Amino acid sequence: MMQAGMIQAGPQDRRRAVSVDVGGVRVGGGAPVVVQSMTNTDTADVEGTARQVAALARAGSEIVRITVDRNEAAAAVPHIKERLLKMGFNVPIVGDFHYIGHKLLADYPACAEALDKYRINPGNVGFKDKKDRQFSAIVECAIKHGKPVRIGANWGSLDQELLTHLMDENARSPIRSRRVR
Repeated sequence: MMQAGMIQAGPQDRRRAVSVDVGGVRVGGGAPVVVQSMTNTDTADVEGTARQVAALARAGSEIVRITVDRNEAAAAVPHIKERLLKMGFNVPIVGDFHYIGHKLLADYPACAEALDKYRINPGNVGFKDKKDRQFSAIVECAIKHGKPVRIGANWGSLDQELLTHLMDENARSPIRSRRVR
């Protein structure tokens, strides 16, 4: 017998979403769930990153995310893609951008073209008045190159001002204990 408030394991209803093409792999909508992994290499290390992407693809990853956080990483992206193709892997690559993604995409058009999708976090696109301009620049680059954009939010990527406000608000609210029966 299930206790109140518990979710039963098993198939759950999927949220309706728009389907997009990520380097030949359909994501969202009615498409099957796909496995996505992320490298932990320094993206500027072309050979090491290409080897790790290939290993992830061999292990079943259908999309691989790499960090594109500085000039050297952005410059390496097209070489990683080229190396993977020479190795016989055509796995879609997603660029995970931090803080200066708008600048890297503008300064390294070969990177913008080589990536199959761009991933950004609202909390690290820019601050205050720069946020909208930097976010817009990334989206405009994606449109120019025909790439989907994933706006991924997690605890570490929340806008720090918003996070502080919400935590302060939460601290002021009365604490309520909830018991599962």
